[in-house]
Amino acid sequence: MIFRNVPRCLLRALGAVFLCVALVATAGCGAQKPGPAVGGSAEPSAAPSTPSRAPSDAVPEGAPDWARGMAVVRADALPRQARDVLALIDKGGPYPYRQDGTVFGNFEKVLPRQKRGYYHEFTVRTPGERDRGARRIVTGEGGEFYYTDDHYETFKAVLR
Repeated sequence: MIFRNVPRCLLRALGAVFLCVALVATAGCGAQKPGPAVGGSAEPSAAPSTPSRAPSDAVPEGAPDWARGMAVVRADALPRQARDVLALIDKGGPYPYRQDGTVFGNFEKVLPRQKRGYYHEFTVRTPGERDRGARRIVTGEGGEFYYTDDHYETFKAVLR
């Protein structure tokens, strides 16, 4: 050990200092934006927006309620592979991946909260990928369809 001749109390003190510096450094990573200048309110702003959310005016007139407040994509604007998966879902399969049709847990909490088993996921093949890739279609029991191309970080409501 390189600290053989250093007293244990000094090693403990250095360790405590290092730990404090590390905690302060990581606490700053999630810090709120600074509040307004003197005389303003320092209350935190509303909850942060979800990356897949868009202004409600981004939803076309007559869109279903479940798509309100989300980014949207028309089914005919999806990649060909995603349109193929939608056709398979409409037919009820068969699906090329054993995970297709399994329960999607919504652990990222990007989609609206529902009871477990409400959502199911289907793989959208990504050309050039050796594995399943990042693209998925997620369906809801209420007839919802969502598309993600970044492995559940963001979703777009699929308008059919």
